[in-house]
Amino acid sequence: MKLTRSVSLALFLAPAFLLAPFTAAHDDHHEQPPSAASAAGRGELVPVGPATDATWLAAAREHYPLTTCVVSEEDLAAETMGPPREFIYRQAGQPDRLVRFCCKDCLKDFNREPAKYLRMLDDAAPQPHAR
Repeated sequence: MKLTRSVSLALFLAPAFLLAPFTAAHDDHHEQPPSAASAAGRGELVPVGPATDATWLAAAREHYPLTTCVVSEEDLAAETMGPPREFIYRQAGQPDRLVRFCCKDCLKDFNREPAKYLRMLDDAAPQPHAR
């Protein structure tokens, strides 16, 4: 009986014992691997949330150049699809940018061609007057 119990315990613990060297080797890898977008030099959309700098967000909202969704051109104030979805576009070496969408479906289109939609935001931004 004791032998059966010992063998059962050994079989139960064997996978953990055998895999320990492999899992311990990865314990120091707490960082997430870079996303495909950042690895390709493209930015990524990060949802606006409680950790977002409130001062930055207020200024970004105040100076946001569009009243429509950058993708669908739906009126953001109409709220036919609910409140606008706000994201921060982050790209290494570039300042963060606020991007507003009418719905979550527009995210896919934006992610396919972010440069196109960022250019639309740039074109809509007020240009300084030349003297």
